[in-house]
Amino acid sequence: MKSDIHPNYRPVVFRDAGAEFSFVTQSTVETDDTVVWEDGNEYPLVTVELSSASHPFFTGQMKIVDTAGRVERFERRYGRRRGSDQNSDDTEE
Repeated sequence: MKSDIHPNYRPVVFRDAGAEFSFVTQSTVETDDTVVWEDGNEYPLVTVELSSASHPFFTGQMKIVDTAGRVERFERRYGRRRGSDQNSDDTEE
């Protein structure tokens, strides 16, 4: 096996900037920032935009996206697809 080809796998602190939530996990991500964790050790720090503490799926604050309006706007702009106004269940005999 070749030596020194694998990245450094070590404990890293991930901090959610929006929720003030942090956790330690193993990672190979490279960063120059460090932080002193609760156990007194210094770990590399990665700041993330979303985590389980701030993601709408995990917090129960999901937003409903108006996809029907997007489809209608697309059809107005580019026209309907050929054959979309015919029902595919109807068969000619």
